[in-house]
Amino acid sequence: MKETARRTVQQGVQQGVRQGGDRGAIRVVLWCRATGADVEAVESAYHQVSATLAGTPGLLGNELLRSAVEPDVFAVMSEWEDMAAFTAWERGPDHRDATAPLRGYQEPHRGRSFDLFQKVAGYS
Repeated sequence: MKETARRTVQQGVQQGVRQGGDRGAIRVVLWCRATGADVEAVESAYHQVSATLAGTPGLLGNELLRSAVEPDVFAVMSEWEDMAAFTAWERGPDHRDATAPLRGYQEPHRGRSFDLFQKVAGYS
């Protein structure tokens, strides 16, 4: 992750904790884009990262989503127990190595390649 993106994650994490963001599940969405015929490479990188992250404390699961409108756009959505669990992993020593396979596909054109979300309402 580029240094400016890392600072933005840290700022978002700190803001979320200040606003009570550690009280519930947090979802992290990483935006990715396949270049040319690299769609299979994105999927392969996702599976590699997911295997590495299996058993990570606080990680509830993750999904690879593909745009129905732009087939070269992907989102990796991970769900964490709370902001504290995500923060501990994000600041830990394994974060950069574990996510390296997807780094080359991160989508910087949105201003940043990720977003942090908390559920504020829902229906079933």
